[in-house]
Amino acid sequence: MDPGPTHKVETKFGAKRRQRDRHRAMASKASTPPYPSASKISDSQCYSQYSASLKCLEEYGSDKSKCQEHFDIYKECKKKEREARLERNRNRSFFS
Repeated sequence: MDPGPTHKVETKFGAKRRQRDRHRAMASKASTPPYPSASKISDSQCYSQYSASLKCLEEYGSDKSKCQEHFDIYKECKKKEREARLERNRNRSFFS
């Protein structure tokens, strides 16, 4: 007994659904970066320096010269954070 054309359609759609589900599962795993994210400033190692800079600006208003030391410390921290990230990426294998 031949199941007819509807069986082929159901099989095709079932395969598509399984393929889509596998793709979604893989995408959710891939969305987690292999290193800590600094996309949010609060995730950064330099968050305390960032906060100190903002606090200084709030305290002294538009006189940025009084906060220059805070800016320099934050800038140096971000530079070190970037260098560490680049080094981690250099050490990672393309296939791992």
